[in-house]
Amino acid sequence: MHDATRRPFARHGRLPRRRGWGTLASIVASTLAVVLVSGTSVAAIAGAQLATAPRTVKLSTDDQSTAQTADITAIKGGANILLIGSDTRIGQFDSDEDVEGARNDVTMLIHISQDHTQLTAVSFPRDLMVPIPACTNPESGTTYPAATSAQFNTALGNGGVSCVVDTVENLTGLSIPYAGLITFDGVIEMSNALGGVDVCVADPINDSYTNLHLTAGSHKLEGTDALAFLRTRHGVGDGSDLARISSQQVFLSALLRKVTSDGTLSNPITLYKLAGAALSNMTLSDGLAQARTLVGLAGALRGMSTANMLFVQYPVADDPEDSARVIVDQDAAHTLNVALQNDQKTSLSDSSTGRASEESSGSSGTATAAPSTGTSTGTSSAGGSSAGTSSGTAAGSGTGTASGSASGTATSAATGSATPLPSSITGQSASEETCSVGND
Repeated sequence: MHDATRRPFARHGRLPRRRGWGTLASIVASTLAVVLVSGTSVAAIAGAQLATAPRTVKLSTDDQSTAQTADITAIKGGANILLIGSDTRIGQFDSDEDVEGARNDVTMLIHISQDHTQLTAVSFPRDLMVPIPACTNPESGTTYPAATSAQFNTALGNGGVSCVVDTVENLTGLSIPYAGLITFDGVIEMSNALGGVDVCVADPINDSYTNLHLTAGSHKLEGTDALAFLRTRHGVGDGSDLARISSQQVFLSALLRKVTSDGTLSNPITLYKLAGAALSNMTLSDGLAQARTLVGLAGALRGMSTANMLFVQYPVADDPEDSARVIVDQDAAHTLNVALQNDQKTSLSDSSTGRASEESSGSSGTATAAPSTGTSTGTSSAGGSSAGTSSGTAAGSGTGTASGSASGTATSAATGSATPLPSSITGQSASEETCSVGND
């Protein structure tokens, strides 16, 4: 049994029961990156899917201008794409519960370096207290005033995709001309298209909220089991949303290794299913919903090593005024923000895995093979809660612009001249074999 004292953190987000479907954003972010790495043939498949997925949204004038005039392969400082997972469930699987509004319960910033040698996926905790700019809701027309400190996952309800993009731009200092809003149905479809994803579990996971029950060992997950694994919060680490982020990184890294190492990219049927599952469950910004953009993205990512694909959590600290919230870790956030702004190659430090993940036994940290297959001890359903939310505010700064310096020893094999990120920034490369740590 895992020693619960190993990570003595506050359990952020243990609030009234709600169902959070946004966890699939991680899957789609990963799939968009991986499905396109085989080249323009896959991009053509994805482009064809746009004909059946015409839903688009507009970003701010500046972001639209950049997306319409720039080549995604040649944007100075690299290309940035924001993937948003909403907890809205209108017309979707198991949507029997009435929830007011939609929240960006999962938000990932994908940064592709200008020289196309590194991809960094930054996950923003939903319970992070940040400044949110004034936004107008595109559906209701209601204008929400700017807030100096509000819960991050309220931005989508305030002003849609554009409001979330503006919030992340203010937080990071980056320009983000591309974005996508994700529904959760594609998780089941994509995992099925791959024939399942092999994930490692270090300690048993037993979560009655998602009905996920996994023994320690390796498990091939697909369908509702894959969805439950991505959604589980109560079953991993300290039961927090931050623990769920690191557990998701275990799954995403395994997915990337599977797609890039076992012939998946050479199977046109599988690729078509993957592209269809992703794009048919997305609403894209105008700039991203173009075949030329997808073709360019394919070229930028073609042949990228999984060692150069990094998953990191945006650095946070406990909110001293609310144990269910977090605030920006200013020094570490500044280092990460500056690295992304300057398009610097980065690497992670020793012991950088998150609250609910650890290095697989026998792994050197740079393995590329997927874990051996196994079976789960039970079944899961998409019901249950793993994402309590609140629109309340708390004190705390979220500018992420304080000065700071990186610390820790770099261990990533990504590049020889990579800038080591602070040791407080958790995550992993997609090449690292890690295990999700259950709290049973």
